[in-house]
Amino acid sequence: MGQAAAVTAVRRLMPGVFVGSAAVAEGFLTRGQLRKRSYRRLTQGVYADPGLPFDHRLRCRGVALLLPAGAAIGGQSAAAWYGAPFAGPTDAVTVVCPEEVRWRGPREVRVHHTVLQPGDVIPVDDLPITTPLRTAWDVMALEPLTTAVAALDAMVRAEEVSVADLVAMADHGAGRWGVSRVRRAVPLVEPRAESAPESRLRVVLVLAGLQPVPQFEVLERGRFVARVDLAFPDVRLAIEYEGAHHFVGDQIAQDDERLERLRMAGWRVIRVSAADMRDLEALLARIRSALAKA
Repeated sequence: MGQAAAVTAVRRLMPGVFVGSAAVAEGFLTRGQLRKRSYRRLTQGVYADPGLPFDHRLRCRGVALLLPAGAAIGGQSAAAWYGAPFAGPTDAVTVVCPEEVRWRGPREVRVHHTVLQPGDVIPVDDLPITTPLRTAWDVMALEPLTTAVAALDAMVRAEEVSVADLVAMADHGAGRWGVSRVRRAVPLVEPRAESAPESRLRVVLVLAGLQPVPQFEVLERGRFVARVDLAFPDVRLAIEYEGAHHFVGDQIAQDDERLERLRMAGWRVIRVSAADMRDLEALLARIRSALAKA
């Protein structure tokens, strides 16, 4: 068998994600082949076919092969299955583990030992993953506030959880670990938000004492002008978050045309980038100054 044919045969025998030592023990490939072939290492001893898209869910699949009984993919990692795929391929996989199971996991894993109730874990894509509501709780309890709200906005928008469910969970969460963080996050959830950066920006403004209206439709004499990410309608000020896609191809011209329509309707627009979000004091000062000039 030629080298190319051998590689094809090995990949056919070992599709998807696999534990390297198990593949060698079963005779599917040798240790030399495991080292020399282009399999992608996902975590300690676990590999994936290089043809699979490398995202956070693939890394979760690798980690799942190492989980002890009772543990599950949770938190922001589980949120990737519920409308909030914001964790990156190199981000640590969040695992929730029963308190009595003293498992630390490899370095690509962040383990949270906690109480898991019956029904908190369900099979999704053949993986043990926390339910949407349990995922929501752990995201709010474990992640920074802006990150948590962004994930919850997306989960509500995807109809994986509802605002009413979140409110009820917070109201009945007395005594649970992380309840104070949960109760701080829930009132900030806004299903109208359309992106994670927009959600984070809105939370920053609200915590600063401002009250922007998300996804506001600007009308001029009853005619639609544009929909803006965040708005202060009383003073005709729009706040627009511009991600990388705003600077690609025809999007630049479309944005310029849209902004001109807003200006013609008497609106001022503050455009916010990722760089602006790294200096929140300067950004807030800019927005406050624009509001003061109204």
